[in-house]
Amino acid sequence: MSSSRSIEMIPRRNTERAHADHGWLKTFHTFSFANYHDSEHESFGSLRVLNEDRVAPRTGFGTHSHREYEIFSYVISGSLEHQDSMGNTEILSRGAVQMTSTGTGISHSEKSHGSQEVHFCQIWASPRPGEGKGKPAYFTRHFTDEDKRNQFRLIVAPSNSSEVSLDREADGPAPIRSQLRVYASLMDPGISFVHAFHPSRSPEGRKAYIHVVQKSGYNPGNAKGVKLRVGAQIEGPIIELREGDGSYLFVGKDAVLKVENAGEDAVEFLLFDME
Repeated sequence: MSSSRSIEMIPRRNTERAHADHGWLKTFHTFSFANYHDSEHESFGSLRVLNEDRVAPRTGFGTHSHREYEIFSYVISGSLEHQDSMGNTEILSRGAVQMTSTGTGISHSEKSHGSQEVHFCQIWASPRPGEGKGKPAYFTRHFTDEDKRNQFRLIVAPSNSSEVSLDREADGPAPIRSQLRVYASLMDPGISFVHAFHPSRSPEGRKAYIHVVQKSGYNPGNAKGVKLRVGAQIEGPIIELREGDGSYLFVGKDAVLKVENAGEDAVEFLLFDME
């Protein structure tokens, strides 16, 4: 990294993600998952899984079990039906964030509800040391398009921070037992804005990952659609991301991220900010 104000960026293009069309499920994997293994893309910081899933109507993931990981979903379109062994049953629509701290172990199912497919990002994070064996917990949060428009809206934050409520349903970000903050944005054409990262305890700065949602339909080919320009505010290169693209970000301790919508359509993206 050239200076404390720069950001080293390593793009992860849409065509580089693993993808599969199972009929009832169309999915992309940014990191190793299920039958996809890539030693160069196992995880990044606390971020272990970033899947972008489309599930056909009235189908889905039957009851299965998890433990230790923090698992959450960000619903992009359609309705996601959730049931779990803690007694939680609900239907989540666009803008919902559903967080499960699996701890000592839970079982759940995730299915498409209604006549339309559900499109969502499924994300796993590693818990903080010593917190993977805690009591399971479940939280939901809801964010409108206006909540996310032309800003970095914090949707997930560490459970030990003052930014969150530990109530099952509340305003503000969902709590996670991980040193991870997640921001969502819905950005209009011609708009640019910046993000100052949470202070890092490391003199080398922070890690982050940015992912552009593939809203125009399942496409395992070259990314198209929107144009999001990403780089440091002060110095360094600029990269352009399109639908399904992402990028690893190695953030200098004084760096500020700048994003610009250089396309003709609104762009939806997620930013993962971690130690």
